Amino acid sequence: MTRRGFLLSGVGMAVAGAAAGPTRFQIGHLTLPWGAYPLERALEGIARSGCKFMGFGPRHVGKPTIEVTAPAAEMAKLAERARGMGLGPLLMFSGVAIEAAGALEAHQRRIEQAAAGRIPYLLTFGNTKPIQRDVWIANLKDLAPRAQAAGVMLVIKPHGGNTATGKDCAGILADVGHPGLKICYDAGNVLDYQDVDPLPDIRTCAEDVYCFCIKDHRNTPKDEDCGPGLGEIDHYKLLAAVASAGREMPLLCENIFEPLVPRPKTPEGIDEVARRAREFLETVTRGLGTVASGR
Repeated sequence: MTRRGFLLSGVGMAVAGAAAGPTRFQIGHLTLPWGAYPLERALEGIARSGCKFMGFGPRHVGKPTIEVTAPAAEMAKLAERARGMGLGPLLMFSGVAIEAAGALEAHQRRIEQAAAGRIPYLLTFGNTKPIQRDVWIANLKDLAPRAQAAGVMLVIKPHGGNTATGKDCAGILADVGHPGLKICYDAGNVLDYQDVDPLPDIRTCAEDVYCFCIKDHRNTPKDEDCGPGLGEIDHYKLLAAVASAGREMPLLCENIFEPLVPRPKTPEGIDEVARRAREFLETVTRGLGTVASGR
């Protein structure tokens, strides 16, 4: 496709607006792919992959990365450990379902931990079946202003159930009606859980997407999640939807693995596929930026 043809396409039109307010993509990894290893090894692997940003996954070696009941200062120490390795912590998982009993108190503790660690995004989600939507709305109405007051953005993502798609997430945001709640888009979950094309779906909620959990998905020849660029999702089109957001946008890889073949058996093997995922996302975001600037 010629540059003129690209600019006249839906993707090109979205990207063209980025010249006035280009998105500053922050490419990194969640610690989740290294979940079978200690957190320290995950941080080491992310640094080895060449990334400058990271997010804390929920568990390592079968235990929570940080307990809900842990003092907020413990999260501050973990975040500083990451910064000491040249990594900027951008997100942590709540690890608590938003509809669960005691969810308000648990999320308040998580907000305090994220704030202590100077981690801007706290990700929460719940049951993969659509249950207790009224509880979701009530709890999020309570938590969103608390998070904002602490300097933390509470985010939900497509994860089945009440948040099956980006459109469903946008409906939650509309009912909560508070700027302290936004969307962390997960295109892999939309295609996997719902068999819905995430490319038109993200356009239903793009203005409220503030970060990404990056994973790809493949329906054929086998139904499985995989690393970005190895599945059926066009990441040029996906990220074009937010290319003119005019703000920093974390792209944190949740799944980096190759389809059809066994996962790496060593942490060094994970480091290598993490490097590939970074390079792919750098290629995509660099290309989108080039089109936006007219070069």
